[in-house]
Amino acid sequence: MRILLVEDEKDLAETIRRGLVQEGFVVDVAHDGIDGAWLALENPYDVVVLDIMLPGKYGYQILKDIRAAKIWVPVLMLTAKDGEYDQTDAFDLGADDYLTKPFSFIVLVARLRALIRRGAPERPVTLVVGSLSLDPLRRTVNRGGTQVQVTPKEYAILHYLMRRHDEVVSKAEILDNVWDSAYEGSENVVEVYMGYLRRKLDVPFGTSTLCTVRGMGYSLVSDDS
Repeated sequence: MRILLVEDEKDLAETIRRGLVQEGFVVDVAHDGIDGAWLALENPYDVVVLDIMLPGKYGYQILKDIRAAKIWVPVLMLTAKDGEYDQTDAFDLGADDYLTKPFSFIVLVARLRALIRRGAPERPVTLVVGSLSLDPLRRTVNRGGTQVQVTPKEYAILHYLMRRHDEVVSKAEILDNVWDSAYEGSENVVEVYMGYLRRKLDVPFGTSTLCTVRGMGYSLVSDDS
């Protein structure tokens, strides 16, 4: 799940980013309204966290631009302001939720997950590929009715592969969608995590569904194939 965070307080933004990454989210960060607006209009996100008071362009204007472009991504407004008038403005412009600083990180995560569930009704509640299923609401993975414990990063990779099942996806595509934009390491980390997933999802069940396509990338196929 990919989040755009537009917040000009760099220390706060980094704290939020690190916390969300630990929760299994992929996070892009912008520190001003110009960059934030460009990212929101040019990239698909599951939710946008948007401060109101930003240099370059206010959060309200970014929100107006997003909705004018018919982009219906859920937006949570984040601000130091506290007043009924500000909340009314945000909701009138098309915001989906509103959180006032200081806030509880646990509350932020709960609000984001609620927005993601509410804002993507076209997605199936449970992703299923053969005997493998993933429940985004409970963040659980099952193979043939047996629950499999995975780490947040393994979950994020599997979630992406299940959404693209039977397609070949490159290491670069997986990195772009699962690791955050600050990652500067080797693409080989994808290979390492694919090994982890095979040992959990294929080897114990006698299946071979996480396939390496030599020179191209990886593909998740059904064990019913």
